[in-house]
Amino acid sequence: MKVWRKLSPNGRVVAATVTTILAMGSLGWAAVPLYNIFCAVTGYGGTTATASAGSTEILEETVLIRFDASKERGMPWSFKPVQTKMRVRIGETNLAFYEATNPTDEPVAGTASYNVAPYAAGPHFVKIDCFCFNEQILAPGETVSMPVTFYVDPAILDDPEAGDLSEITLSYTFHVTDLPEDYAALGTTLDTDPISADTTTTTTN
Repeated sequence: MKVWRKLSPNGRVVAATVTTILAMGSLGWAAVPLYNIFCAVTGYGGTTATASAGSTEILEETVLIRFDASKERGMPWSFKPVQTKMRVRIGETNLAFYEATNPTDEPVAGTASYNVAPYAAGPHFVKIDCFCFNEQILAPGETVSMPVTFYVDPAILDDPEAGDLSEITLSYTFHVTDLPEDYAALGTTLDTDPISADTTTTTTN
């Protein structure tokens, strides 16, 4: 308080402005994880739910699941769903696959963002296991089949916004990410290690 009193009117304006900017920056930094938590809990924006096991209830009602794939600009992989659609019973555990290929001559790492549409289905589309939970690294020329295990929660039928849905679309977008440090270091060692070069030794008497 003593410092504030010693400031001139212009100094007080500058100090207040700086304080406001710092406070807004702090809120902006905190907003990202808070927003992600909010989406995970509420399904806002089509964010799906997760579970460690399947549903204990399987109904006769069915819903059509469509599968979609896309890439951010600059991602060199080819990426597509192995199946484009699947009709499933509500509550039943299902297994679907996506396929990715790295056509380049160097390893590429990627992570997948995801959502479901309509957004109202988000809290009821439950993933038990998914390639999107972890970073994926593809070696040069490598093709991989990546699974996602999921079910549609029977509670969807009690949701006034989602109970009448006949179709749900699951979408993934792959983004390029940095290679892990240990993986990148290994690649550099292999490229520069003289032992890896083809050498011959001739001995003469």
